[in-house]
Amino acid sequence: MDLYSIKTIKELLRAYNTIPKERLGQNFLLEKRVASKMLKATEISQKDIVLEIGPGIGTLTQELAQKAKRVIAVEKDPTMVKILRETTGALPNIEIIQADILKLNLARLSYSKVVANLPYYITSPVIRMFLEAKNKPELMVFMVQKEVAQRICAKPPDMNLLAVSVQFYAEPKIVSFVRKGAFWPQPKVDSAIVKIVPKNELPFVDPGLFFRIVKAGFKQPRKQLGNNLAQGLKLSREEIETWLNQGDIQPTQRAETLSLTDWVVLAKSLPKST
Repeated sequence: MDLYSIKTIKELLRAYNTIPKERLGQNFLLEKRVASKMLKATEISQKDIVLEIGPGIGTLTQELAQKAKRVIAVEKDPTMVKILRETTGALPNIEIIQADILKLNLARLSYSKVVANLPYYITSPVIRMFLEAKNKPELMVFMVQKEVAQRICAKPPDMNLLAVSVQFYAEPKIVSFVRKGAFWPQPKVDSAIVKIVPKNELPFVDPGLFFRIVKAGFKQPRKQLGNNLAQGLKLSREEIETWLNQGDIQPTQRAETLSLTDWVVLAKSLPKST
């Protein structure tokens, strides 16, 4: 069964009396070379247990199962679960779980790597969930909207809250861009394959304090950093200027110009009174 064929995809959906659900981000992959790029980025071996999120009809699931020790496929749509059982039934190393990934207890699962074609509306919470999990994966490979991938991998002077949030915990890298015509139904924007490798050692700073400062800094991105931090942290302008100057940061800078290291320095030197 060629799951890259529009004809096959439509026949499967028709047989189960369903259609692609836009609200669930159901866009089916038509190009095997895109799947090959995802597989290569995932660096799968026979020792790996791969967690796949939103497998749909099982196109990538089949490819993963041929290389991994085991695949845990988590699918929210009950109809897709039925289709998935048909398309992957001949592969004994696939476990299918019908669940919302954001409501699943990750601590109960054993996995080494994570793969997914993520809908826009769950991209940030899914990435954050795995990066903050106790049992972090060795690496994650996600298909996301091109703009989101670029935001995740941004560097100064184009940093953003998402970039800092991901890069605090991991090293992200764009593997490849994917044209929207590689899917059916065709999404409105192009996509990108992004590889995220969690760090073995995190910056030596309290994450709660770190993100409190970062969120304050990015509260109003168009405003100067000094104004945002003074308002968000309830500090005087004088205290803010002294604090920032200690880190060689100007109060007139904007948050997007700061590097991850700059934010760590600020978290380590925040006045005790706050």
